[in-house]
Amino acid sequence: MTHPLPSYLDAQHLGPWGIYLQQVDRVTPFLGSLSRWVETLKRPKRALIVDVPIELDNGTMAHFEGYRVQHNTSRGPGKGGVRFHQDVTLSEVMALSAWMSVKNAAVNLPFGGAKGGIRVDPKTLSRGELERLTRRYTSEIGIVIGPTKDIPAPDVNTNEQIMAWMMDTYSMNEGATASGVVTGKPLALGGSLGRREATGRGVFTVGQEAARHIGLDLKGARIAVQGFGNVGGIAGKLFAQAGSRVVAVQDHGGSIYRESGLDVPALLAHVAEHGCVRGFAGAEVITDPTFWSVPCDILIPAALEQQITPENAPQIQARLVIEGANGPTTPQADDILRERGVLVVPDVLANAGGVTVSYFEWVQDFSSFFWGEDEINERLVRIMREAFAAVWHTAEQHGVSLRTATFIIACTRILQARELRGLYP
Repeated sequence: MTHPLPSYLDAQHLGPWGIYLQQVDRVTPFLGSLSRWVETLKRPKRALIVDVPIELDNGTMAHFEGYRVQHNTSRGPGKGGVRFHQDVTLSEVMALSAWMSVKNAAVNLPFGGAKGGIRVDPKTLSRGELERLTRRYTSEIGIVIGPTKDIPAPDVNTNEQIMAWMMDTYSMNEGATASGVVTGKPLALGGSLGRREATGRGVFTVGQEAARHIGLDLKGARIAVQGFGNVGGIAGKLFAQAGSRVVAVQDHGGSIYRESGLDVPALLAHVAEHGCVRGFAGAEVITDPTFWSVPCDILIPAALEQQITPENAPQIQARLVIEGANGPTTPQADDILRERGVLVVPDVLANAGGVTVSYFEWVQDFSSFFWGEDEINERLVRIMREAFAAVWHTAEQHGVSLRTATFIIACTRILQARELRGLYP
C-alpha cells in the first residue's frame, strides 16, 4: 500500500517505521467502520527533535541528537522508554512509540504510546558526562513530558540511575518533587518492587500460555535467547527454574552453546561482571549465524530490531518464538515463520510486562501507597494471561497470526477512543 509520508521521512529508507506501516496495513481490513480513522495510526501526534550539548571532561563541547515522539495519546498520557544508542534514528523512535501505543492498548493500560532516545554510545562517556547528557536532554524535552502528559522509562542502555537523574532534573525545573514523571526508578525514589524483572517475567508468562496451547512441555524444553540482559536474562532464568534448558545465548559479545543446558545463574553472574557472554567457561563458542539454526523448542529474541530476517528465518528450528525485544522480526520473516508452522508471540504482547509494572509504579507514586512484590507479580501475571487469552481467541476467530490479532484488539481500542473523543476544535 502507498502511504502519504511526512516530508521528514525518506520513502526509500523508512527503517522501522516502514515495518510498523506494513503491520497497520494488515490490520486495517479487520477494523470495520473504525477504518475511517486508520490514518491516525500512521502519523505520530508529536515528534520533538532536540540538540543536546554538553561539556566533556576534557573541556571540549559535544552535541548529540535527542528525540521524544508521542505517537498517540487518545487513551491517556504517553508512555514509553528512552534509549541511548549510537544508531538511534527518528524512524526508529517513531516506530517504537507506535508499538508502545499498540502494546499499552493490547493489555488495556490507560496510556498512549511514546518513546525517546539520544544518538550516542554511552560506553564512550564518563559517569559525569552521562549525567550531564541525561539532565540536558531531560530539560530539552521537559516541555512535552510530565506525570499526566508523557512518562519516560528505561530502555536500551538506560537504567534506574538515568531515571533518577531525569526525575530530579524535571523536579528541579518544576520546583517540586514529581516522582511520577518517570518509571523504572530506584526503590528509594518511588520505584516499584518487581519492575526490574517485569519484562522478563511477562515474556515467561506468555511463553507458558503459548506452550500450553501448542502442547509443548516446558520441562526439558530447549531455549535459545538472543540478548541476556534485563529481559532475556530474567526470562532465561525463569524458564530454567521451570525445568527448561537454556542451550544457546547470543549477545553483542558473541554466541555460546551447550546442548545439555547452560548454568544460567553462573552465566548471569558472568554477564553482570564482564558485560557480555564472551569468555564464559561453561559453554562452547559458536558463530553468530549458527545461533539461528541451533536445535531448540523456544527462541527468545530479546536484543534489538530486525534480527529475524528472510535470510535466517528458514534456519530457525524452534516451535515457538517469543519476542522480548521490540520489532525483532521483519514482516517477510514473519510470513516465513508462519508458513513453516512456527508460532510467534509478538513483541506488542510478549514484552508488555515492563510497561504493566511501570503502570503499577505510576499508580503507586500518585497514591504514595506501595504494594508488596507478591501482589505486584500476581497482578502482572493475571493481566498478561488475560491479554494472551483475548489475543488467542481473536486469532482463532479471524484466522490470523497472533501479531495481527494483537493489532486488531489494540487498534480497535485506540480508534474507538479517537472516535469517541472526536476532533478538537
